[in-house]
Amino acid sequence: MSFLRRFADNRGAIIGLSVLIVIVIVALAAPILSPVDPWAMVGRPLQPPGSEFILGTDMLGRDVLAGIVHGARISLLIGFLSTLVAVLIGVTLGAFAGFFGGWVDGVLVRVVEFFQTIPSFLFAILLVAALTPGLSSVVVAIAVVTWPPIARLARSEFMSLRGREFVEAAVLSGVSRARIMTSEVLPNAISPLIVMGSLMVATAILTESALSFLGLGDPNRISWGYMIGAARTVFRQAWWLSVFPGLAIVVTVLSINLVGEGLNDALNPHLRGRIGLSR
Repeated sequence: MSFLRRFADNRGAIIGLSVLIVIVIVALAAPILSPVDPWAMVGRPLQPPGSEFILGTDMLGRDVLAGIVHGARISLLIGFLSTLVAVLIGVTLGAFAGFFGGWVDGVLVRVVEFFQTIPSFLFAILLVAALTPGLSSVVVAIAVVTWPPIARLARSEFMSLRGREFVEAAVLSGVSRARIMTSEVLPNAISPLIVMGSLMVATAILTESALSFLGLGDPNRISWGYMIGAARTVFRQAWWLSVFPGLAIVVTVLSINLVGEGLNDALNPHLRGRIGLSR
């Protein structure tokens, strides 16, 4: 209850969580809230926001509101899936490096450093282009370029915990190393990993938007980045085509960051306002 109380005391976190819940509900209920096919031509091209179409229409007469509502599902899905894959990769490698140390740590640290020397967004572009643009390739590309920071964090947490008394007691009791890592060390290292994972979702959504803006997203699925990219040539004539999807991205990323800050304050009350992403 103390965690919930500390989280509830953070007004920004509560606002961010409320907004995020609304966005998730909109994404899940997209077919109900907007039964119109976001790819269907339902009106005159470049019709400004008005009573007929609240957010206007695009160059082909498609409803912008339908695109934003249905695009929320794709943007959130890619954000959460790619973060989940990145966390699994990063925590696994970081845990092995930090717990075992020695040559295992040396090899895995070199691997992490190799990935961190490559410009992440350029690497993501190359991966998507090599894998053929699509939902799965975007998820893989974002996960591959975002796992190193959480691997370093997991390594530092496991390295600091492996010498604690409860770990040594488990070793002396004959508990297997795999069980020690999963049932003894990981639960005590989970707090900062959760915080970083929540912030990685926002980064993943921004990366997906940038890739879709460049035409490297899934061509068969509408997303906020795709909408902005498709409208960049008519921005002066139809500002609403870029502004409204852009606002959706800003609000979503901001709400996720607020939730991440709230988790950090609630899980690490002695480090309030500070997120140790570089430890």
